[in-house]
Amino acid sequence: MVRDVSFGQYFPGKSVVHRLDPRAKILLFIAFIVIIFCTFNYASLGLTAAFTALFLVLSRISPKFYFKSLKVILFIVIFTSLLNLFYGSGEPLWQWWVFRITVNGINRAVFVTVRIVCLILASSCLTFTTSPTELTDAIERLMKPLRVIRFPVHEIAMMMSLALRFVPTLLEETDKIMQAQKARGADMESGSLIKRVKALIPILIPLFVSAFRRAYDVATAMECRCYRGGAGRTRMKQIHMAKRDAAAFVLLALVIGGVILCNIFLEGLI
Repeated sequence: MVRDVSFGQYFPGKSVVHRLDPRAKILLFIAFIVIIFCTFNYASLGLTAAFTALFLVLSRISPKFYFKSLKVILFIVIFTSLLNLFYGSGEPLWQWWVFRITVNGINRAVFVTVRIVCLILASSCLTFTTSPTELTDAIERLMKPLRVIRFPVHEIAMMMSLALRFVPTLLEETDKIMQAQKARGADMESGSLIKRVKALIPILIPLFVSAFRRAYDVATAMECRCYRGGAGRTRMKQIHMAKRDAAAFVLLALVIGGVILCNIFLEGLI
């Protein structure tokens, strides 16, 4: 299961999405989060799903990595969908005890499922096509106006980047610890729920020790390189907006306009 987690990884490439300015990608992602929750009928929902699929195709990342990112939250998606399916309001189409299926419940289950899937795919597309260094620079540039109120912009951006950077590393470390414990005869897949939770203790303790050790090593390495925050720092790679970024914003504006029109003129399509 741990090996299937691909969130937080970066896959170098030369696709259109890879070459987009990281600031543009972050702004597009934030705007997409707002858009996906402003879809109130199937037409607008389908439009946002098509917009997501377009960026996945343009990223030229293998679909199996996107499926891996969905596999991790599959239980959450199914559980949330079932809650919306069986506890919808309206006239029941089927009912047993406290469980009932209504048209409203079916619609809510579909909307919740598609929204969560699109959000996970969009966030995976962002991390797959943007390196941690680019994310750090982009976040710092976008939060630069907050320096007026003495907000630690650089430090926050660095912490977010380091946390994202160590997601694959910690997952790999977890897999190694699990394999080592299984080689020593540990049983983590059978027994009651309480026994399975107790079986995770020999994994969590060395994982926390390893995480703190890595954090200490990173802090030591940064001090040895005379890291003193963002004051006076320069960047080897400068980020600049280009025509492709403007085209992406135009495409986003068209999607926003399409969602608004669908919500207004196709209000009954749900």
